[in-house]
Amino acid sequence: NAGYVIYECYQPDDGDKLIRELPFSSLIFARQWFVVGELLQHLPPEDRITPIVGMLQGVVAKGGELRVEVADTNESKELLKFCRKFTVPLRAALRDAGVLANYETPKRPVVHVFFIAPGCCYTGYSYSNNNSPFYMGIPRLKFPADAPSRSTLKLEEAFHVFIPADEWDERLANGMWAVDLGACPGGWTYQLVKRNMWVYSVDNGPMAQSLMDTGQVTWLREDGFKFRPTRSNISWMVCDMVEKPAKVAALMAQWLVNGWCRETIFNLKLPMKKRYEEVSH
Repeated sequence: NAGYVIYECYQPDDGDKLIRELPFSSLIFARQWFVVGELLQHLPPEDRITPIVGMLQGVVAKGGELRVEVADTNESKELLKFCRKFTVPLRAALRDAGVLANYETPKRPVVHVFFIAPGCCYTGYSYSNNNSPFYMGIPRLKFPADAPSRSTLKLEEAFHVFIPADEWDERLANGMWAVDLGACPGGWTYQLVKRNMWVYSVDNGPMAQSLMDTGQVTWLREDGFKFRPTRSNISWMVCDMVEKPAKVAALMAQWLVNGWCRETIFNLKLPMKKRYEEVSH
């Protein structure tokens, strides 16, 4: 439950080779990754910066960005406050030492400092073309006040993670037709409507009236597992139904194999203590 995993390589350069050649997007549960060196321990409270700079010199040169992070756990929340304050003076010191460039750029490696305790951290780097672009690997999204449920943020995050920003205009275009299976009360439908799509919202439960008032939503009181589209130009099918993952995955496969939609994003409700076992089936 530490919130992070250390993968130890056999040779010194294997870590760098790994994060260059293995697509980060192919990992299932990782929010972020980076190459690290030895654990820095017992950092003196009066000067934590000097040992960190020394650890990074010769490892990274002219990095494009600094991220001082922690694991996403309840225990690390207090430590996160420190990290945010610590980032500014550390960034200045790393620039003076040549570890960071004098300006932020996505064309250079990202420098990571990962604290696991107040005086204890890993230092390292990742490549901006093969990592998560988000701080701590978590998109910071604001809940829209007019959305019918907080589940709307799950689909918005999926758009950010799975669809490159320069493809949004083409793949999330105005006027597309979409289907939302298990739509009630409309959190995911909201994201589709927001992008000016026409949506078939399939659920026995009622949809938010605010969505129905847009004129873009057709509510179909049906079981999402039994619904079959009558249109042949469905661009997106999204699904956030509470059901066994294998059953949902089989339904998604059926939609794709039959060509009922062009693309799909769906949520699998994995069992808390057997997440990896479930996706390994």
